[in-house]
Amino acid sequence: MLLRFTKMHGLGNDFVVLDLITQSVRLDAPLIRFLADRHRGIGCDQVLVVEPPTDPDMDFLYRIYNQDGSEAQQCGNGARCVAKFIRDRRLSAKRRLRVQTLGGPISMSCGKGNVVTVSMGIPRLAPQEIPFTAARQATVYTLEACGQPVEISAVSMGNPHAVLVVDDVETAPVATLGPVLEQHPDFPERTNVGFMQVLDRGEVRLRVFERGAGETMACGSGACAAVVAGRIRGLLDERVRVHLPGGFLQIEWRGEGDPLMMTGPATTVFEGQIAL
Repeated sequence: MLLRFTKMHGLGNDFVVLDLITQSVRLDAPLIRFLADRHRGIGCDQVLVVEPPTDPDMDFLYRIYNQDGSEAQQCGNGARCVAKFIRDRRLSAKRRLRVQTLGGPISMSCGKGNVVTVSMGIPRLAPQEIPFTAARQATVYTLEACGQPVEISAVSMGNPHAVLVVDDVETAPVATLGPVLEQHPDFPERTNVGFMQVLDRGEVRLRVFERGAGETMACGSGACAAVVAGRIRGLLDERVRVHLPGGFLQIEWRGEGDPLMMTGPATTVFEGQIAL
C-alpha cells in the first residue's frame, strides 16, 4: 500500500505527520522505526499521527512516536506542526482546536503565516505526577550521574523533564550526561534532559537531549519545562524567549496552577507517499 505523509519541522525538530482520519494503517514499533530512519525510510525525530478523538469533547487525537518506536506523551514542536497540518489539510474549520494527547488535553491556534500558539496545560511538579522518585517535592534535587552529584529540577509537561542550569550550553556535557540522566533510575519512565543557560530574566539558551530521540534542534516541551524550572528557582520572569539550536520560542507562564503558553513557527517541508 501507499501511505501519504507530510514532512514538517518546528525549529529544525523534524516530523513525519500522518493523517489517519482519511487513510488507515496499522502502526507498530518496526514501522515507526522504518519511517523515522534517515537512510532507509523518510527520516525524522518523531512520527506524529492525527486520528479521530476518543473523547467527544476533543477535536482530534494527536499521538507522538519516537525514533525508537516508543510512544511519547507530549511534544510541543509537534503540536504546532499538527495545528498547521490540520488547518492546511482542512480537516477542521475551527480557529482554536482542543486535542487529546497521552499527556492530557491541549489547545492550539494558528496565527499569521507559520506562527502557532499552543496552550501546553498546567505544569506538574509533584514527583508522583512526573513521575520521579523523591520523598517530597522540591525546587532542586541532587542525583548521582557520571560519578558526580548533579542538580536538576523535575517537571512534567505531560512528559517528564530534568532541567539543569549550566554556565554555557556550548560546553555543557549534553552528549555524555544527557543519555545517563535520560535512563536514571529515579525517572521510571525515562526523561527528557534540558541544559539551560540563563542570559537574563527574560532570555535563556537551551539544548535538550530528548527521551527516545537524542539531542534535537529544538524541543517545545523542553523549552516549557526549562522556563518552569527557571521560574520556580526565581531566575526568570513570566515571559521568556528560549533560544534553541534551531531558533527561538516565546514562553509565558504566570506560575503554579496556571497553563503555560508557547508560541513559535511550524513549517511544511514537502508531501509525499511511501510504499509499505
